[in-house]
Amino acid sequence: MFEFVWFLIIGLIAGWLAGKIMKGRGFGLLGDLVIGVIGALLGGFLFGLLGLSASGIIGSLIAAVVGAIVLLYIVGLIKRV
Repeated sequence: MFEFVWFLIIGLIAGWLAGKIMKGRGFGLLGDLVIGVIGALLGGFLFGLLGLSASGIIGSLIAAVVGAIVLLYIVGLIKRV
C-alpha cells in the first residue's frame, strides 16, 4: 500500500515537471498530473526495455519524468493531427 502511495506522488511530481519541461505541450495542472502517473508506468517500461535500472526515489522520479515527457510528446503529435 505504501509503495502505491509513493508511486502516485512520484507520478504527480513527474507530470508537473514534464509539463514545465515541455512548454506549450502541457494540458494544465490536472492533465499534467494524470500524464505523470501514466508516464511513470511508461518510463518504467521504457527503462526496462533499455536495460536501465531506476532504483530509489530519485531514479524512479527520473524514469517517471522521462516517461511523462515521451507521453506528452506522443499525445501532442496525435493532437496535432
